[in-house]
Amino acid sequence: MTINERGPDGDRSYAAVADRLHMPLVEAMETQRAVRRVLPDPVDDDIVLRCIELALRAPTGSNSQSWEFIVVRDADVRAAFGEQYRGAWTQYRAAMAGREPTAGMTKVTAAVQWQVDHFEEIPVLVVPCLGPDAIGRGAPGPDEPPIRASSFYGSIYPSVQNLLLAARAFGLGASLITLPLWSRSTAQRILGLPADVTPVCIVPMGWPRGRYGPTTRRPVGDVVHHDHYGNH
Repeated sequence: MTINERGPDGDRSYAAVADRLHMPLVEAMETQRAVRRVLPDPVDDDIVLRCIELALRAPTGSNSQSWEFIVVRDADVRAAFGEQYRGAWTQYRAAMAGREPTAGMTKVTAAVQWQVDHFEEIPVLVVPCLGPDAIGRGAPGPDEPPIRASSFYGSIYPSVQNLLLAARAFGLGASLITLPLWSRSTAQRILGLPADVTPVCIVPMGWPRGRYGPTTRRPVGDVVHHDHYGNH
């Protein structure tokens, strides 16, 4: 079944697509990619909740499980994040203006631009957040060592990967984005989050407009170093 095919009689309910979770793990990992162009068609709540349920099976720092997942369907909330996305994307494009784009980057930029332009049409956003108990004392401050930030955000990113793999198996298009959260305080206000709950990323989800295709990655021999950097 291709990713844009439906279940019997055009059904995309959880019952109709649940068996897709039996996709072999290797197939899901080898065909996973950021799918940004999605249809405005609704996504069954049970599908979203099952993806999050599988996300919760991931390891987390100190087993704190200090995570929260905000499922956004409200049009006003999506519009507020869409405005933040457009502003941050404009600044990002300006900062990158002097660089010569590669063919691959041009393709990615076009996909992101589509997502920015159609953000309010995406049927569901999942916002993973970390609470104050993550790694003992909440989000890192600007003067703390980088490894502290790595430890903090590393407490939830394995679960985000589980979420993305589950979406891939179901046939949903999904991607991990952070630009709409450029201002943490604004994102907290939009979602009504307490000051000590940090939104980490947004995963827009919807039924894809196209198909999953093969991913292009650097050969493993180019990125693996033996004992010291440069010793391939």
